[in-house]
Amino acid sequence: MVPGAKASPLLSGLSSRENLTNRRKDAEQMKVEQSTGAASSVSGHWREVDWRSVTGEVRRLQVRIVKAVETGRWGKVKALQRLLTTSRSGKLLAVRRVTENQGRKTPGVDGESWDTPEKKMAAVGTLRGRGYRPLPLRRIYIPKPNGKRRPLGIPTMKDRAMQALHLLALDPVAETTADENSYGFRQKRRCADAVDGCAIALRRPGSSQWILEGDIRGCFDNISHDWLLAHVPMDRAILRKWPKAGYMEKQVLHATEEGTPQGGIISPVLANLALDGLDRCLRERYPLRGKGSDRGRKAGVHLVRYADDFIVTGKTKELLEHEVKPLVGSFLRERGLELSAEKTKITHIEEGFDFLGQNVRRYSHGKLWVKPSKKNIHTFSEKVRTLVKKSQNAPAWRLATELNRMTRGWALYHRHVKSTRIFSSVDCAIFKALWRWALRRHPRKGKRWLMRGTSHAAEAARGASSAPDGSRMEPRWSCGCSMRLPCRSPSTPR
Repeated sequence: MVPGAKASPLLSGLSSRENLTNRRKDAEQMKVEQSTGAASSVSGHWREVDWRSVTGEVRRLQVRIVKAVETGRWGKVKALQRLLTTSRSGKLLAVRRVTENQGRKTPGVDGESWDTPEKKMAAVGTLRGRGYRPLPLRRIYIPKPNGKRRPLGIPTMKDRAMQALHLLALDPVAETTADENSYGFRQKRRCADAVDGCAIALRRPGSSQWILEGDIRGCFDNISHDWLLAHVPMDRAILRKWPKAGYMEKQVLHATEEGTPQGGIISPVLANLALDGLDRCLRERYPLRGKGSDRGRKAGVHLVRYADDFIVTGKTKELLEHEVKPLVGSFLRERGLELSAEKTKITHIEEGFDFLGQNVRRYSHGKLWVKPSKKNIHTFSEKVRTLVKKSQNAPAWRLATELNRMTRGWALYHRHVKSTRIFSSVDCAIFKALWRWALRRHPRKGKRWLMRGTSHAAEAARGASSAPDGSRMEPRWSCGCSMRLPCRSPSTPR
């Protein structure tokens, strides 16, 4: 056994062995239903589901939940959430979500995957709250940009579907009560909205000059379970089980006493609910309207948050250091969180700061420019070089396809900021990497042959691709650059 590991029974009441046995029985029951035709006779075939009708029914219930939240009728909210989580339409959408996303082929600790229409339809009948016990998560690690590893928990297919089902009922509440300047993991909001929010708060004449760059230490891993149970408006019997399910690593069960698992479908919304209210807390101390608005406008305090990354603006460094930072720290401590002393810092706008892969800075000519950050550019360039080196023996069309995918995504992410010159410099670096690749592929050929020849390597070096379907390497930066205004109203079902 690994030293320090806690191989104790699951907090849900059963041991991991008993939970796995029960889950296998459920899987055997699904197979019996499939073989006898029970699933098709009772619920119909998966391919025959009218998804437009199913989505419309769920949408109508979500609209009713939003209206009940806006009027403060929380008893009705609870009743509507229960109606949605027990409806067949909600269960169908939940199963559809977990079986059609990128992680649909990744199993949990039970090794089960719903890869056939019969299994999907049979799984709809297993999504019941009574007797439900989640299994531990399968722990894996993914690399971080700083060289460390980020822990990631993979739930079983049934646990993912149960989270997706209850997320359908929780998401309307979260969207309605969310902070105005919160952008992460929300519908119809994205990173570009958060970056534009920073630019709008800092580019105006007389705007704040100092920025508090906030970094929360292990946000997902340290959220208080007691706070979630007391404040998250959903079925507490279900919510109590997910964070306490634990995780399996090297065949050893580890208990979880705090935090939400990174990798769960509902975890980002739970983290957002824990951090929502920070904007209102700052606005109560520094109001922009009504009583005390003069002091609020002089302070120039504005918050922009994307998930657990946020910045707070202020007129002076002392204001952020002695008033705003302690206020934020007090807000986080109630939720079991704290600011990272190493990464949280206060920066002047003329020095610039990095936020979501962009650099925001006011230059000597007085203009505020948003550009791709140097760290982001370096990371992308290294990925391109690594891909080219690994593709030494790969066909040119395959290398061009991968480069198209990488450059298209990176360029579309940065197209809303001032990035034309950076696109040109990165384009030049990509050409040099491809040129060296072509020289290694044909060491006995001259440079004129590589530029004028018709071989696959030459076409890849010139930025073209002779793929089997006739496709060619796309112009990497043809998407253009444009600024856009962020959305300001909550994205709620209407």
